[in-house]
Amino acid sequence: MVRLNHFIKICIAVFMVLAIVYVGSLVDFVFRPILSLVTIITVPLMLSVFFYYLLLPLVNWMEKKKINRGIAILLIYLAIAILLAALFIGVWPSLRTQLLNLLHNAPDLFNALNEQLKELEQSGFLADFVPADVSPLTELTNYLNKGFTFLTSYVTGFVSVISNIAVVLFIFPVILFYMLKESGGFGKMLVRMAPRRFHGDATEVVTDINQSLSHFIVGRVLINLALGVLMYIGFLIIGLPYALLLTVVAVIMNFIPFIGAILSAVPIVIIGFIESPSIAIWSLVVIFAAQQIQDNLIAPYVFGKQLDIHPVTTIVLVLVGGDLAGIIGILLIIPIYMIIKIIVRKVYGLFFKQKWEEA
Repeated sequence: MVRLNHFIKICIAVFMVLAIVYVGSLVDFVFRPILSLVTIITVPLMLSVFFYYLLLPLVNWMEKKKINRGIAILLIYLAIAILLAALFIGVWPSLRTQLLNLLHNAPDLFNALNEQLKELEQSGFLADFVPADVSPLTELTNYLNKGFTFLTSYVTGFVSVISNIAVVLFIFPVILFYMLKESGGFGKMLVRMAPRRFHGDATEVVTDINQSLSHFIVGRVLINLALGVLMYIGFLIIGLPYALLLTVVAVIMNFIPFIGAILSAVPIVIIGFIESPSIAIWSLVVIFAAQQIQDNLIAPYVFGKQLDIHPVTTIVLVLVGGDLAGIIGILLIIPIYMIIKIIVRKVYGLFFKQKWEEA
C-alpha cells in the first residue's frame, strides 16, 4: 500500500510537470522577452567565464603581492588595452590589407582554382583517386554554390550581429570585472548548499574545478598561440599568400576541439593549391609539423597530466556536443566533461569506493 501511494505521488508530480510545460507552450509570448534576454547575454557570459579563468591566476598572484584586487583588475584591463592598441597599430593594417585583397581577388582565385583542377583532370592525375563518373570540377562547383548559399542565408543577420557585438563589448568587461572582484563567491554559495558534514569535500570539489578549468583555458590559449607562431613562420618560408590572415583563422578555429584543426586546414590548402600544387603540399607539411610539435612537445609541457582525456573520448564528446547545441555545445562540452568527471570522482570516493572494494 505504501509503495502504491508513493507511485501515485510520482505520477501526480510527472503529470503536474507536463501540465506546466503544456500551459507554458500556450502562453509562450510571456517567455519571449526572457528568452531574448538569455540569448543576448549568452555570448558575453561565455566570454566572461573564459577570461575569468584565463586571468584568475594573474589576479590572485597580484593580490598575493599586496595589490588591492580591484586595482589589480584595472591594471590588467589597462595592460590589455595597451596590447590591443599595439596589435591594432602593428598587425591590423596588414591583416586588413590581406582580407580586402582576398575579398577583391575572390573571383580570380576561383577561376585559378578551376584552371588548376582542369589541368589535373586532363593530366589523369586524379583518375586513381576519383571515380570515372565523378567530375572534380563539378563537385567543387557544387560545394562552392552550397558555401555561397550558406553565407547568403547569414547576410540577413549581419546588422543584428553588429548590434550584438556592441552589446558584448559593453556588457562583457563589466561582468568580467565583478566576477574577478568577487572571485569565490559563487563557489562558497555552492558549498553552503551542501550538507554541513560535506562542506570540506564540497570545497575541495569547487577548488579542483576552478584549478582544472583555469589550467585548461590558459593552456589552450598558450598552445594555440604557439601553434600560430609556428604556422606563420612556416607559411612565410613556403611563400603562402595571405599567410597572416590564414594563421589568424587557424588559431581561432583551433579553439574548437578536434574538428577545428581540420576545418582551418581547408582554406589553407585551397589557397596553396591555387598558387601551385606544390605549395598546397608544403602547406599540409607545415600544418602537420606544427600540429605534431604542438601535440607532442608543447601540450605535454603546458598541461602535464592535468588534462587526462583520451583522444577517442574527445571525439565522442565533440560529436555529442555538436549534436546537442551546435558550435556552442562543441566549445563547452570539454569543460562540462571535466566538471562532471571531478564531481563523479568525489562522489564515488565518498559513497561507493569502500563498498565496492569490500564487495
